[in-house]
Amino acid sequence: MRKFRLETCFSPAAYSKYADSENIVVIVDILRATSAICTAFEHGVKRIIPVSSVDEARKKKEEGYMVACERDGKVLDFADFGNSPFNFTRKRVCGKEIVYSTTNGTRCIKMSCDSRAVVVGSYLNMNSLGDWLISQKSPVLIFCSSWKDKFSLEDTVFAGALAEKLLSSNVYESICDSVTASLDLWSIAKPNVYEYIKKAAQKSRLALNGLDDCIEFCHETDYSSIVPVYKDGYLLPLKMDK
Repeated sequence: MRKFRLETCFSPAAYSKYADSENIVVIVDILRATSAICTAFEHGVKRIIPVSSVDEARKKKEEGYMVACERDGKVLDFADFGNSPFNFTRKRVCGKEIVYSTTNGTRCIKMSCDSRAVVVGSYLNMNSLGDWLISQKSPVLIFCSSWKDKFSLEDTVFAGALAEKLLSSNVYESICDSVTASLDLWSIAKPNVYEYIKKAAQKSRLALNGLDDCIEFCHETDYSSIVPVYKDGYLLPLKMDK
């Protein structure tokens, strides 16, 4: 049986080396963008409009949209809220359309739009996402959003967790050193992921702004069975059977 290519890109700075129109690209920004996006859809958001720049987000706010926008972990003055998953409560967002812009994650979505498909991954939807990817029978690139093009521990550990699931299906194979490294980090972190991720630089950055309260939640598995899919400028929810 033919197996499909699995690769991992650790940073947007290296994305051009992995770009391929046949790829399904999994955007990963565990702390906190992709975790928040998965939470938003689980709580009933209709669709999300990802934008890369602050100017785009501000313009959308002026047009009447609800906007989530942060830079360097700080909520911008015109935004309705930032990108903690705890902001996206069902009461607040159910049925809404939200414009979303972050320091790292939304830029990666835009970078990947020439791929076969772009989806959003987190621990919260990892098993549903993995099952969907396996069913697609297509090359997969796990794209770590990182922090301003620098290596990110939490994104890489998640990449290893997802890679383990995909490779164990025997649908995928890999000769990518980034996949091997992420698997090795995952094997170290796996016994207690939350404790391991306390080492991450992003944990310290969030703590400086009092935003580290959601870190344990961001490492919870199977919270959602929705795979957010990017299409025609929108993120839309694809519901998987639990």
